[in-house]
Amino acid sequence: MPTTALSAHPTDVVIVSRQEWTSRSLASILAPHGYMVHNTYTVGQALARIRHDPPDALMIDEELPDGDGYPLCRDLYDESLISASTPVFLVMPRPPTRRDRLAALRAGAWGCLGEPLDAEELIAALGVFVPAKLDADQARTQGLVDEMTGVYNGRGLSRRAAELGAEATRRHAALGCVLLAPDPEPADGDGGRSDLPLWLLRRIATALRSTARHSDAIGRVNTNAFAIVAVDTDAAQARRLAERLAAAILAQPAGPPPAGRFRVRAGYHGVSDFHSAAIDSAELMLRATAALQQARTDLPDAWLQPYH
Repeated sequence: MPTTALSAHPTDVVIVSRQEWTSRSLASILAPHGYMVHNTYTVGQALARIRHDPPDALMIDEELPDGDGYPLCRDLYDESLISASTPVFLVMPRPPTRRDRLAALRAGAWGCLGEPLDAEELIAALGVFVPAKLDADQARTQGLVDEMTGVYNGRGLSRRAAELGAEATRRHAALGCVLLAPDPEPADGDGGRSDLPLWLLRRIATALRSTARHSDAIGRVNTNAFAIVAVDTDAAQARRLAERLAAAILAQPAGPPPAGRFRVRAGYHGVSDFHSAAIDSAELMLRATAALQQARTDLPDAWLQPYH
């Protein structure tokens, strides 16, 4: 599967490691599957390479001669040196612990690679992540992706939602939509909501991608709101999905000052058999939007509302 998916596109993987044996070990795994491997050994070399030619995937040592892998990972995303859909793995010389995995996720990495290295798992992960990244690249060139966050924009989400609606109709499957709005709490002297800072928008998008299924469509539908359209998701499942997504957003680490505080509001709607429902995907999203508006006007503890 990875070889077929990558055959039409030379897929570049940049390895950032001070250990020659680590680079060679990873290259020996990747090259037979059609990946073009480029070795760098310092933060400076990696940045020069990435600025010249952004890769399709990255593998970064947690410790480097001239820096640390964790801030490098954050900087690559925050400074838009790589797209938000580019998978990054942090490499460590031990079996990753839960603490390691959480630290990697908070830095923006998609996972950890530890010793002993599981070659089969690595190839399987790249076989999922890289084609999704290439699809996102194609969508971006067609104007379907939000440049700030790497998820669908409104146009792209509407198109993908229509495809999911057609699939649900054919299969008599459930279809659901969740809208989430992380609203900044007004600062002293500020009576209204303000736009979220860019770093927070990107971390929210990362939280949504890491929590939602690969089959779910994620989009930024306005300045501060994100939508997820999910097949095989009725109203009760949409509510649970909203709760998981909100928890993932609120679990994101604090950002650069002034970070400010924010709360999450959400609305949802779902139908158990989209074939028999008298609505289309656009109406489904409108109903979830109406539910979000209700959540925004209700009391703070009524943050999650269904469509009535």
